Order: sequence, then C-alpha cells, then structure tokens
Amino acid sequence: MPSTIEVATVEHCYYCFDVLISYLEDKKPGNPQFANDGYPLFVTWKIETHGDTHLRGCIGNFNAMPLHNGLHEYALTSALQDRRFNPIKLREVPRLTCSVSLLVNFEEGKDYLDWVIGVHGIWIEFINDHGHKKTATYLPEVIPEQGWTKEEAIESLLRKGGYRGSVNAKVLKSIKLTRYQSSKAQATYKEYIAHKENPQA
Repeated sequence: MPSTIEVATVEHCYYCFDVLISYLEDKKPGNPQFANDGYPLFVTWKIETHGDTHLRGCIGNFNAMPLHNGLHEYALTSALQDRRFNPIKLREVPRLTCSVSLLVNFEEGKDYLDWVIGVHGIWIEFINDHGHKKTATYLPEVIPEQGWTKEEAIESLLRKGGYRGSVNAKVLKSIKLTRYQSSKAQATYKEYIAHKENPQA
C-alpha cells in the first residue's frame, strides 16, 4: 500500500535549485515561498549522462528541521559534500534532477525483516567488526530501484554502514531496525527554469 502522505512539493525542489545555483554563481537565493514546517529530510541530486540518469549526491538528516534552513543546508551539502562524488559544478546543473524526500511515520520494526519493499525506508543500527555502533539507511525508493529482496537490501545496508564481516544469523538478529515512509517530490532543471520564467504556471 503506497503512502498517502503528500507533504513534499516541487516548490521544495525549485528552492534547492535556487540555492545551489546561487551558491555556484556567488549570489543570494530568493526567499522560500512555502511553509517552514519541520521534517527529517533528504535532498538527492541525479544527473543525466548519455541518456542515462545517475546519482550525483544524496545527504539528509533524521532530525526534524525547519524546511527553509533544512533544504538550504542539504541542497548544498548533498551537492558539494557527498564523499562518494566530486562537488557539483555549475556546468553540470542543466542536466540535474532534484528530489526532496520528507520523512514521516517512523516505527520500530520487530526484527530486520519487519518492513515492506516499496513502502518503507529503513534505518538500521548495528555493531561493526570493531565493536562500534554504526547506522545506515536507504530511502523507500532505493530498494525497488535496485530490485533487491529484503535480505539483499539488509546486507547491502550493512556494507554501506561499514560492516566487513560475515553476515550471519547472529549479526542479523542484533540489528535494530526503524522503518519510515517518505513523501517525495522531484523536478528537473528544465522544469525549474520554466517555473522561474512563469511562476504562476
């Protein structure tokens, strides 16, 4: 059953474009024209290359943040500080798509399999090979996009969080899982420019 919660809007995505472009051009972005409610949030940038779309940056925060400051901060953090990628450059912006995910309905899972593919994002806590507590998350859309089973998603998430040992029953049983849902909106650069030229459209 898909989530019926719709709190993310394209206005949020347009603002992220505004913030990123203003930063890269050393200008001040316009003021956001949406409510300043607080949500945990993620900002994702993808880029089109030779007809294919690839991840270019994705960072967020599980603490609820007022949207004006939160989107401003994470539009830049995800574009410039995702350690998997080089910082986004101005020349790449026309090929970008921005997605904003606002996270809702957090629930503790009974075990590591207590969630539904395509409905829930998952956040896990686990102890790594050196006895340190680590965490990792996948947003709801990631697992169906990858075509993973629940077990494959959990193993991938452990690896993402830095676990290098054998994924055995003891490790899986020790995982503390939190499931959540996400309201997601996205906009391309082309849509952002069309909005800038005709805000009432």
